[in-house]
Amino acid sequence: MAAAVLERSFIEICGFERETATRVREVTVNLGVSALPGGQKFPDSAGAFHYEESGKLLSVTSNRLIHWSTSGDTVQLVETSLDTNLLNNVVRLKFTHCTVLPGGVAIQETLNNVIILICTNQSVHRLVLPHPSRMYRSELVTELHMQSVFTDVGKLSLQDSAHSAIIPTSAGQTGSPLTSTAWLSQSGEAHYAVAPPTGGITVVTMPPHDSPGPVCVLELRRSSMMTRLSGWMPSAMRGDQSPADLVLSLGVRELEEDSFIFALCQDHKLRMWSFREQACLLEADMLDYMPACRGVKRLSGQGHRLHLAFSPSTGLCVCVYLSVPHRGQFTVLQLVATDNQRYSLDHISTLFSTQETLVDFSLTSSDVWAVWVDESNASVVKYINFEHNSTGQWNQVFVQPPPEEEVHIGVDQDPRETYLEVLFSPLRFTASAILKALQIFRRGSDRLCDVSWEGLKKEVTLAVESELQSSVTEFEFSQEEYRQLQVEFWSRFYSCCLQYQEVQSEPLSLTINQNTGLVCLLRKGFVSYLLPCFAVDHLYLSFDEYLSSEEDTPLTEDPELGRDVLQLVQCVRAVSDAVSGEMAYEMEKALEHLQSPERAAELVLEHLLSNDSENVVEDIQNKLQDIRNPMAAMMVLLRELDLETDSEPVPEGPLTPGHSLSVRISLSQLFGSSAAVSLVCQAVCHMTMTRAMFCRDLLILQKLYLRFGDNVFLGGGAQLLQLQQDLIPRSSHLLSSYHLLKHVSQSLAAAVPVDILDANLQHLTVLELSDSPALSSSHRSVLSPQTVVELFYQTAARKMMVSQIFSQQQSDSLLLWSHMTSNLVHQLAQLLWPNNPGFQFPECLMANCQYTQLQEYVRLIGPWCQVNVGSRRFMLGQCYLANGEGQKALQCFQEAATEVEKEEFLLRLTGSEEEESASTPRLQYYNKVLRLLEDVGLPELVIQLASLAITEAASDINSQAALWTRIFKHHLDLGHNSEAYEALTQNPDSSMQLDCLRQLVVVLCERSQLHDLVQFPYVNLHDEVVSIIESRARGLDLLAHNYYELLYGFHINRHNYRKAGTVMFELGMRLGREVRTRLGLQKQVNCYLSALTCLRLIRPEYAWIVQPASGAVYERPGASPKRNADGEFSSEPVRRQVDILELKDLEKEYILSRSRLTLAQHHPPSAAIAGSASAEEMVVLLVQTGLFDSAQSVCQTFSLDLTPVFEGLTFKCIKLQFSGEESQNEAWSWLAANQLSSVVNTKESSATDEAWRLLASYLDRYPSSNGRHHRCVINKLLSHGVPLPDWLLNAYKAVDPASLLRLLLNFDLLDAAAELVLELVDALLGRGHQYFGIERPLSATSSSVWLPYTAIDQLLQSLSQTQTNSIVYLKVKDKLDEFHDLVERTTKHRLGVR
Repeated sequence: MAAAVLERSFIEICGFERETATRVREVTVNLGVSALPGGQKFPDSAGAFHYEESGKLLSVTSNRLIHWSTSGDTVQLVETSLDTNLLNNVVRLKFTHCTVLPGGVAIQETLNNVIILICTNQSVHRLVLPHPSRMYRSELVTELHMQSVFTDVGKLSLQDSAHSAIIPTSAGQTGSPLTSTAWLSQSGEAHYAVAPPTGGITVVTMPPHDSPGPVCVLELRRSSMMTRLSGWMPSAMRGDQSPADLVLSLGVRELEEDSFIFALCQDHKLRMWSFREQACLLEADMLDYMPACRGVKRLSGQGHRLHLAFSPSTGLCVCVYLSVPHRGQFTVLQLVATDNQRYSLDHISTLFSTQETLVDFSLTSSDVWAVWVDESNASVVKYINFEHNSTGQWNQVFVQPPPEEEVHIGVDQDPRETYLEVLFSPLRFTASAILKALQIFRRGSDRLCDVSWEGLKKEVTLAVESELQSSVTEFEFSQEEYRQLQVEFWSRFYSCCLQYQEVQSEPLSLTINQNTGLVCLLRKGFVSYLLPCFAVDHLYLSFDEYLSSEEDTPLTEDPELGRDVLQLVQCVRAVSDAVSGEMAYEMEKALEHLQSPERAAELVLEHLLSNDSENVVEDIQNKLQDIRNPMAAMMVLLRELDLETDSEPVPEGPLTPGHSLSVRISLSQLFGSSAAVSLVCQAVCHMTMTRAMFCRDLLILQKLYLRFGDNVFLGGGAQLLQLQQDLIPRSSHLLSSYHLLKHVSQSLAAAVPVDILDANLQHLTVLELSDSPALSSSHRSVLSPQTVVELFYQTAARKMMVSQIFSQQQSDSLLLWSHMTSNLVHQLAQLLWPNNPGFQFPECLMANCQYTQLQEYVRLIGPWCQVNVGSRRFMLGQCYLANGEGQKALQCFQEAATEVEKEEFLLRLTGSEEEESASTPRLQYYNKVLRLLEDVGLPELVIQLASLAITEAASDINSQAALWTRIFKHHLDLGHNSEAYEALTQNPDSSMQLDCLRQLVVVLCERSQLHDLVQFPYVNLHDEVVSIIESRARGLDLLAHNYYELLYGFHINRHNYRKAGTVMFELGMRLGREVRTRLGLQKQVNCYLSALTCLRLIRPEYAWIVQPASGAVYERPGASPKRNADGEFSSEPVRRQVDILELKDLEKEYILSRSRLTLAQHHPPSAAIAGSASAEEMVVLLVQTGLFDSAQSVCQTFSLDLTPVFEGLTFKCIKLQFSGEESQNEAWSWLAANQLSSVVNTKESSATDEAWRLLASYLDRYPSSNGRHHRCVINKLLSHGVPLPDWLLNAYKAVDPASLLRLLLNFDLLDAAAELVLELVDALLGRGHQYFGIERPLSATSSSVWLPYTAIDQLLQSLSQTQTNSIVYLKVKDKLDEFHDLVERTTKHRLGVR
């Protein structure tokens, strides 16, 4: 990257502050002196001190200086660094009743301290501050902010004798000293030389700051001898007291362990005093070096100035300025030492200055720099090399002109907006000037303090608008009248700002860093820097007399071509002078509205030709005819104006391994302070403004060439053709480019909330751009606000440019001002140049959320720049995304896709390890954009772009599958179920298809959109769907998810009733095992009922299902193989036995589950155990709860014995019979759960009665063989000692009297047993046989009858053993005898009949 050609001239760049209130600490020093009579005032002055190592990269003082300004009794000191921002760097010292003398401030550095010497008309002061290298002892200073040397100045006791002393006055001396100088000796003593009004020099000496001692005063006058007295008693050098030796200017230099004091006196003589010898060693009359000096001797020479400069090569040089009306001159002399300690002055050069009033000048080892003010109070700065200057031609310094006195407002512009834009542009006004104008405009109302830049703009708007409103007396007026009022009041405020800006811009001094060549112009309100001027800018900015006097230009080595270039530039300047402000505005507006620059130039030319009253065009034509080769001259200018380069900047040069850590850290800070940011970016702004006008005027001149045709072209048509087809389009393109750069360099960056920055960083991370050099997160500048170019410089460009510069030079080389600044400005302009391949600037705007500015940048560049077209479309898409315009963003992203393989930014966007699977860069690009759209949350756009990307991936199955998966996902998220299913079916990858299918099932289930899920056809996917749903059903909580119901509905919808029944039966089984609640039992009943319904819809031969064996483990598809305890894969599991369940089996399960539910309903605690209870267990549970109907239903279904039911019911009856009222009431609940026979009973019955009635009804309803049920009931009653009810005895007598007898005997009920035997025998004999179920009693014709003789024998045996039962025994015995007689007779009769 070749640097642009530099000229000898410089250009001023004003580093305007953006803070409205600089934090100044004020320190007052009061030594108790009274003000001197007469109150002599001195003009404001300024100066600067440059650190010795300010040109060394590795020094903590690199690019660092202290500058000061004096005004009356005040000295303001400011420490500035171009590398880091300094804290507490401004201090204002106020010396009560004293006036700071001209030349009264001097700063010197020692190894450990920075020492400031200040001399007022009554006192001398010394401030001892720590040296920056001692404040930061570590070599590696990484802070973005550093403390200034003034940080602790408030802790110093400046009234102490170590810091201050009063200058004693000689007897009879009146008035104030006129000038002074101060210096620090090698021994550490502070010397102050003042020029009293009586002539001569008074030197006040303070002892070293670390060793107390008396203050010495010495007076130096012309005399044959000198005497020195110590202490506070001054001594006079006797001799001639003529006021001719009144000193006007002082300078001092330490040489050879002596201090030489140079004094330029009122008699035009230069005297050199030896402080050590206390003698005047040299006297020279300056008029000897002035030609035609007649009459000058009589002048007082009040404006004479003196400056010294020392360098090892030239020694000590003295420059004397002789202020003579209309012909001031600089005389440069060199001090030469001769034998015997004698000295002489050799004349080196005499330089004549212009007629302006000199403000100040500086001397270097080779140059004289001077600043004047002309009659219009404008600053004039020039410099000249006093050694090699045969023509006496001063080199130009292009100072910044004051702001325009009038603001041009177009008919389509709002006056308020236009004035605000001019007032608050980064180039024209300081914040303090606007603030002071505002105070005046508000007529001294409340002072504004610590208001922000934006706040100041609002205050200005409010003040002007309030003033306007208060002046309006009419209630109605036209829009045009209101516009005129706006212009009037805004121009009034603008004029006020102009006045204060003029005061702020008053030049005070020049300062030059001897080591680096840094040149600063110290103005009253700010400091400006002088940067080397590029040759092409120099030509355009130069005054006509300079252009006409120059014979060559560094733009070309060919002298003839150089002359042509100079003449061509003179013509361009003539065009520039002829273009009116109105036409310039029209041209600007045309560029702003993207109209053709060539067409706009033609319109301006038409205007010039039609309004050429001063024959400007004719003069231009005459000059053009003198140019031999205008095409070549134009090509030279266009080549130099074009910043296009093919090379890419080195992204991270400072971090290369070739540099040490300390060098890399220093490089990371170089030119990184807010002052440097403002300086470099304003230099770029001025350059682009100058070149935009240059290109504009050159384009107009080229159009004029075409108009003139052969009249000015010696070559004829070929050159005209080249002009029309090549040079004019190039000029037009350059004009558009520089207009763009001018726009962005003045465009302010917007403040962005932190949350938006964080969100943007997340988007950049998605794009994998967050670590790009152009997007590296850097701390924002303290400037408030920044321009977008300043933002770019600080966050990205500075590192790249410094890396580029130091890749070509050693790190220990000097930081030369001209080399560094010109390189930075030129490279920054190249980074911004739209035709260069680098795309860092738009990246930076995107990274910092400057979307409005980025959109405007893309708009301005769009029609004419063909570089990075796709990248710009991508950036515009980002802006639209940020503004919520998704469809526009998508359109931009699609347009950018066509340039992916051609542009570096888009290639970097696509190049990442994760996206290597994509076959083409364009697919990788689509993937990145899709991820971005997903991150922003725009699924509709993701679907659109993915659908487009699929057409690009025709041959890439993997990419197609990924894109279809994306489309499916976002359709599903949006609730587009049919579209999601369609995308799923299009997916060519079976595994991804299965994943999508699984997700579809899960999501639709969670949304309860089961109808859609069931209705989809699932072509070739039926088994997979079933498998997925089964897997989900078996793997998840039964109550939280409804996958079984879904699967049931799925099969029902496809008329697969057996599978539907199987699903419901499986669900019922699991509910019984896993959900031991009433709700689970209810669902189980419903499941079995649904399963029954399904099987009843099938032909009987197919009405069966397969039941997995108890405890079956369901294997999920895709599950990893399991290992045993030894880590080996388990063997193939043995197939488990399965049971075939038919309809009757399901009915049994249904009855059982219904009984479980009934049990849980009547006794909720039983639900926990009922779920997995068998039929036998259920009967027991039901009986315990009193649900006898349900119990007998289970018994009948499963063919179980009813004995437990009867025993349980009998026991309930027993308990009720002997329980209290509470139990009676509780019994009604279980009695109500059983169906009682509907017997009308008028008598009010109790629960006990109802229970007995229920038992009786059960015995009637469920008869058993041999009265088994009666027997168990009677057995239960007798075992509990409960008397047998008659109905029960009667009922059992009719069934099995023998069993009844045995039961009575078992429980030792002998009386009842005897009674039963008696009745039984009577029944056999024919008395009451119907009560015992005997059809026919004993007779010869009836069938055989029998008696339970064993039981009767047991009874008789028992009765015979006790005396109390003897009567009963006899009765039974007699009854049996009677029976036996009848049997015998009957038997004989039957035998007889036979």
